[in-house]
Formats: sequence, C-alpha cells, structure tokens
Amino acid sequence: MTRKQKRLTLIGFAGLVLAAAVGLVLFALNDRITFFTSPTDLAVGKVKPGTRLRLGGLVEDGSVQRGDGTTVRFRVTDGVNAVPVTYTGILPDLFREGQGTVAEGAVGPDGVFKADTVLAKHDEKYMPKEVADALKQSGHWQDDAAKATPKK
Repeated sequence: MTRKQKRLTLIGFAGLVLAAAVGLVLFALNDRITFFTSPTDLAVGKVKPGTRLRLGGLVEDGSVQRGDGTTVRFRVTDGVNAVPVTYTGILPDLFREGQGTVAEGAVGPDGVFKADTVLAKHDEKYMPKEVADALKQSGHWQDDAAKATPKK
C-alpha cells in the first residue's frame, strides 16, 4: 500500500466511525425529542395519542377551571381550534386567560392534552416562533406596528 492509499483508508475509516457515532447519538435522543404543534394540528389528527409534544397558543378566555388541589383545566387555542388541557402543579405567575402559553406533555386517547410542564409568556414581546406563526395564519396576530397609533 502506498502512503496515499493508507491515508485515504484512514480517512474513510474515521468517516465511518464518525457517521456511526452520530447515528447512535440520534437514536439515543429519539425518545427525548419533543416537537411543537398547534391546536389545529391536534384537531386534524396529525398526532397520535401518547406522543410527547409541546402545545402552544393562547389560553382561551373563560376556560380556566381550578379543580381539587393544584389541578387546573383550561383550553389552548390558535384562533381556529381549541384543545382541552389538564395540568397538575403550580402554574407560572404570568399564566392567565388570553395570554400566550406553551404546555409540554402528551395527548390522551380521549383527546385531552395532559401537561406536565406549563410555560407562560414572560413579557409582551416574547412569543415562540411556532406560536406566532400559528397565530398569524389564523389572523389573530397583532404585531407592534398594528398596535401603534400614529403621531400627529
């Protein structure tokens, strides 16, 4: 074998080892990945029950119901469809109706989203990109330019 052939063999072997390592890492992380979805995606049936995901949208007005202890039921909407959510735990201080939220959990066979984590929008400018895109598509998005009043 010449030096060039040895070098190419070594580079090829290193590439195979690197590809195998990347494949193993992706396989191991497959169960840890949570995808973002909107209430419309859930209503259309794009997600199988039991799949772990993040649900984002606005907390529907008049939907928050406090149950026994720290159990809370509410609906998340993107303006087109709404999904019932059940959460047991302490909600963030900024959680309220009409506010942006992201809930992480899984959809049950009954269509109710059982959240184990609920995040609230932390100021008037923050909105996850996926939530903002879903609200823009449904026509419920109001950006700062639309809210501003012209000065005379």
